[in-house]
Amino acid sequence: MDEDNECQFCAIGRGTGSAKIVWSDEHSVAFLPLNPAAKGHTLVVPKAHVKDIWSLDDQLAARLAHSVLTVARGVREALQPDGLNVINSAGKAASQTVWHLHMHVVPRWHDDAIGNIWPENPADKGESEDVVAHLVRAALSGSS
Repeated sequence: MDEDNECQFCAIGRGTGSAKIVWSDEHSVAFLPLNPAAKGHTLVVPKAHVKDIWSLDDQLAARLAHSVLTVARGVREALQPDGLNVINSAGKAASQTVWHLHMHVVPRWHDDAIGNIWPENPADKGESEDVVAHLVRAALSGSS
């Protein structure tokens, strides 16, 4: 995928953007975000420009997963959090604001300022779970 010269995360991946980089390899770079949700919150991004998770190919996905795991282990060793969230937002409805795929590695502590990220009230099920399961299975049956 072509690099986007206007993309701030591509610039960081090329080494021309400003960031507090904590880890890097041939395919990914990890750095602290400008507005962290918690101490140690780290973004892991592919160096190649990828818009979102739906644009990610399998090979780069495997490399990115390895990078996320490496960073998560480093955060755990360095900060000893009580837990960890790994979050990806794809699209405006999911609060994606930078159009370059990024994984949030967010250390968590009991009673931190983030709180529970899941709604207390279950979502309106609307269609039955059986219908939804059938639709997803049907969509996946053609993939390999």
